[in-house]
Amino acid sequence: MATLTLATQAPAEPGGGAPAEPEIFASVQGEGPSAGAPMAFVRLSRCNLACVWCDTPYTWRFEGDKRPHRGGVAFDRHANQIALPVAEVAAHIRALGQRRLVVTGGEPILQAGPLAELLEVLDDMTVEIETNGTTRAPPRLDIRIDQYNVSPKLAHSGNPGNLALLPERLAAYAADPRAWFKFVIAEPADVEEVLALQRAHAIPATRIFLMPEGTDSAALRAREGWLVPLCLAHGFRLSDRLHIHLFGDTRGT
Repeated sequence: MATLTLATQAPAEPGGGAPAEPEIFASVQGEGPSAGAPMAFVRLSRCNLACVWCDTPYTWRFEGDKRPHRGGVAFDRHANQIALPVAEVAAHIRALGQRRLVVTGGEPILQAGPLAELLEVLDDMTVEIETNGTTRAPPRLDIRIDQYNVSPKLAHSGNPGNLALLPERLAAYAADPRAWFKFVIAEPADVEEVLALQRAHAIPATRIFLMPEGTDSAALRAREGWLVPLCLAHGFRLSDRLHIHLFGDTRGT
C-alpha cells in the first residue's frame, strides 16, 4: 500500500523522544465557501511554490531550502514530516467522526497517487482540496473531489508568475463548477491583479473570494475594513480566517 507524506502536529522531540503525530484533526473550516462547517483536516507536506508570507512553512521550508520566507526559519525535515501508510492515515481520519474532509498542505496534488488511494478508502466522505492552482489532479483523484478551493498566488507572494499563474490551469479551474477561487490580498492594489486574472480566464465573480493576508486578528480586521468596499464594487465575496480568531496561528486548528 502507498504512503503519504504529512506534516506533523508538532515537531518531533529530538533524541528519540515522543514519536511525531500527523497533522490530522477536527475543526471548523476557517476560510472560503464552507467557512464555519465542521470538518476533518489532513495536512500533507511539500509544496512546489514558496510564498514569503506562508503560514505553514514547516511543510516545505526544510534545512537546505534557500527559497525566501519572511520568518527566515529552516525547519528540520525529520521533525516536521512523517510518512504513513494510506490505511493508517484513513484510520486517523475515521476516528474523528466527521462527514467532510479537507485535504490541505503544502500542495496536496503533488501526492496525487496515494491521495487518490486514500480517498477511495474514504469514499463516503465529502472532500475539499486546498490547492495553489498550478497542478492537475489525474482522473483517479479528480473523480473523488467534491470541491476545489483554489488559491492562485499573486505577485506579492514572491513567486514568479510563470510558476504560480499557469493560464491553462486557471482556465480549467474557471470552467469547473466545483472550483472556488480564494485570493490572498495584502494591499488594495492586489485586487487589480485579481481583476486581470478574472478577465483573462473568465472566472465568475460569484466564485471569487478576497481574503486578507495575516496571521493575527488585528491584521485581518484592518485589511477587511478596506476589502469590504472592494468586494461590493466588484461582486466578489469576502473570506475571513476564522481559525486565526479562534485559535491563533497554530498547528492542528
